Amino acid sequence: MLERIETRAAEIGGGLIVRRALPNRRRRMVGAWCFLDHAGPMEFGPGGGMGVGPHPHIGLQTFTWMIQGTVMHRDSLGNEQLITPGQVNLMTAGRGIAHAEDSDSAGGGRLHAVQLWIALPDGERHRAPAFRNYPQLPLVELGGFSVRVLAGSAFGKTSPAEVYSPLVGLDLAATGPASISVPVSASFEHAALVLSGAASIADQELTPDTLLYLGSARERLAIRCEAAARIMLVGGVPFGEDILLWWNFVARDAQEMEQAARDWNTGQRFGAVHGSPSPPLSAPEVTGLHLRPAHP
Repeated sequence: MLERIETRAAEIGGGLIVRRALPNRRRRMVGAWCFLDHAGPMEFGPGGGMGVGPHPHIGLQTFTWMIQGTVMHRDSLGNEQLITPGQVNLMTAGRGIAHAEDSDSAGGGRLHAVQLWIALPDGERHRAPAFRNYPQLPLVELGGFSVRVLAGSAFGKTSPAEVYSPLVGLDLAATGPASISVPVSASFEHAALVLSGAASIADQELTPDTLLYLGSARERLAIRCEAAARIMLVGGVPFGEDILLWWNFVARDAQEMEQAARDWNTGQRFGAVHGSPSPPLSAPEVTGLHLRPAHP
């Protein structure tokens, strides 16, 4: 099964335009991955870059993979963490957390990052919120590719990132012609996004701004490029629960969403985020929400 899904432009805080691959009308999840934004690569002037003011989350984990640039994370638990290239920030929202993300942009700079959300299964979605920075992630050099194991396991290496569903996330980067056969789990569904350059996977061309959904029942994925390229591969066991995804929340019914939005707008439940130069975001109008499950 193959699907080519064009990403769409989306604006996040500070007027930053990203390419959004998930969710979309044709496929709203890949395993537990329910959100995928590709930011950059780009250059920006003083005061530019990412500026996402304090905002809340429930029922998910936010997963940031930094390729170029630096971004400051601040959250309502009191964490303040500068994420630099080669690192992952993983925030578990659980029953509720707020955070802000701002580029370290006093003199301008560069930004290239992938931001994802992971839907928490029902047994974990009310857990206590938490945050961790992972400065060291397993690296495999093979076939001309540098493969960073961001989440899950591959090539006998396991990421330290603590997740709550069977999934995988790999960053594959090559500086020239490269070819690799990636062993994968047949029980996982997979999708790939080229972040720079051009490549092919499973004999299918990877084109810019297009998510290639590969389905499941595969045991290996052949990835090739003729010149420098970078590819993001995500996968996981198909998520066996119907979820609702709206604004910054993942839940199971509209009432949960409405309560979370009210709690945020009235200053309850989530706590305060201090130190962000970006203004807080307000939850949109919640009256009469019409939500549909995040499954296709």
